[in-house]
Amino acid sequence: MILWILTALSIIQVVDVTENKILVTQRPVLRVDNKTATLVCNYTYNGTGKEFRASLHKGTDSAVEVCFVSWNTTKGNNTQSSNGFTCHGYQDDQKKHVIFNLSNMNPNHTDIYFCKIEVMYPPPYVCSDKSNGTIIHVRDVPFQQSELLQSTRYFWLMAAAIGVFAIYSIIITVACIHCSLKNKKNRILQSDYMNMTPRHPQGPKNKCYQPYAPTRDYTAYRSWQP
Repeated sequence: MILWILTALSIIQVVDVTENKILVTQRPVLRVDNKTATLVCNYTYNGTGKEFRASLHKGTDSAVEVCFVSWNTTKGNNTQSSNGFTCHGYQDDQKKHVIFNLSNMNPNHTDIYFCKIEVMYPPPYVCSDKSNGTIIHVRDVPFQQSELLQSTRYFWLMAAAIGVFAIYSIIITVACIHCSLKNKKNRILQSDYMNMTPRHPQGPKNKCYQPYAPTRDYTAYRSWQP
C-alpha cells in the first residue's frame, strides 16, 4: 500500500514538472547587414500560466537584459528596451513564439543573445532553461565602399541623363536636316516649273507683212459702155 502511494506521488510530480517546463529554441547565427535584425524565440509550454514575460539577454552569462515583453491572456503586449538600439517584442497570436525586432544596430552590438520565458502568475513561478542562444553578427559597410556605391549610382544617373539628351539631340538634328532638304527640293521643283514658260528670242523683231494679193485693173470695167 505504501509502495503504491509513493509510486502515485512520483508520477504526479513527474507530470507536474513536465507540464510546467518551458523549452526555448533559437537559430544559432543571425547576420545583419542593414542594421535591422529579427530574432524569433520559439517555446513550448503546456502549463496553466496566465501572465508571462519574455526577455532578451546579451552576453555569454546573460548579464545584460536588452529588451523584454510581457503579456497575459486578457491584455496585449508591453515592450521596453535599452542598450543603445531599438527593440520591439511581441508574442504571436498562436502563442508559439516571441519575436524581437532589433533596429539601429552597429558592429558593437555583435554578441550572443539568449531568450528567456517566465511564467509570472499564477504560482508556481516557472522559468525556461537557458537555450543555446543566437549569435547576432552585425556587419558594417565600410565608408569607402558605401561612398563608392553612391558615386557609382550618381555616375550611372548622369550617364543615363546624358544619353537621353544625346538621343533627343540626334532626333531633332535629323528632323531639321530632313525638313531642310525637303524645302530645298520643293524650291528646285518650283524653279524648274517657272522656267518652262515660253520666252521670245532675243534680237530684232521681224516686220509684219500683209499677205500678197494681186491688184485688180478696173480700167477695163470703165471703158465698157452699154
